[in-house]
Amino acid sequence: MTFSTLITAETLSQHLNDPAWIVIDCRHDLGNPDAGRDAYAQGHIPGAYFAHLDHDLAGETIAADGSFRGRHPLPDRASFIATLQRWGIDEDTQVVVYDAHGGTFAARLWWMLRWVGHKAVAVLDGGWQDWLAHELPSTTAIPTATQPDTLRDRGMLTRQVDVSEVLYNVEAQRQTLVDARAPDRYRGENETIDPVGGHIPGARNRFYKDNLNADGRFKNPEQLREEWLKLIDDPAQAIMQCGSGVTACHNLLALEIAGLYGAALYPGSWSEWCADPKRPIA
Repeated sequence: MTFSTLITAETLSQHLNDPAWIVIDCRHDLGNPDAGRDAYAQGHIPGAYFAHLDHDLAGETIAADGSFRGRHPLPDRASFIATLQRWGIDEDTQVVVYDAHGGTFAARLWWMLRWVGHKAVAVLDGGWQDWLAHELPSTTAIPTATQPDTLRDRGMLTRQVDVSEVLYNVEAQRQTLVDARAPDRYRGENETIDPVGGHIPGARNRFYKDNLNADGRFKNPEQLREEWLKLIDDPAQAIMQCGSGVTACHNLLALEIAGLYGAALYPGSWSEWCADPKRPIA
């Protein structure tokens, strides 16, 4: 059986010694880039490798023409494939990703694996906290992988757009743009991360944490579907964005769980958009 959206702690615990399964720890703190690695060193799911958002899940912030690509632009596809191989992932691997933030950062790796055509990837529902709550094992041991040579870029299973397409959409209003940031940042209040407050004109707001129940697990598919259909008419005509293309992936995962397929990611998101004063701001 292939898991492609969510997986429970109980199910994962049954596969810890399965060589066809790879677990990746994605814990991170935007305000303290070393926090995730420190937490991993103090304890993680047995066999799990560590993915650093800034180094493993993002590329160069400055483009060849000198323009700013956003705080967490996508890496070069070939480089990302090499990173996956370093973790021991091949074409037949079931990947499970987790964090301690309700899937905030794990969803980014979930989306990126789909970006290079790997469908067998699931987010641990409830994350590290749920794993500990079930009194499942942890370790400080660092695994060593044998690099496989079967992993290939099999093409995108998802969709992305660039800043020019978003700019065109602001003018044409053909697709629904959804901003995953907290409501205050969407309104341009309490902006502490990016140099300019506000949002892309026409964007609607769906705070990514609204995809979760109070226990940190995702809402059920029916509830997510009902809530999202109040915001978008056609997911295939929707673009997800946030501050830097990370939490927007949480909304994309929620849409997938709800059976609403086809939405695109704008990787540069607000951090890229607001870097050019010529672009309109609301």
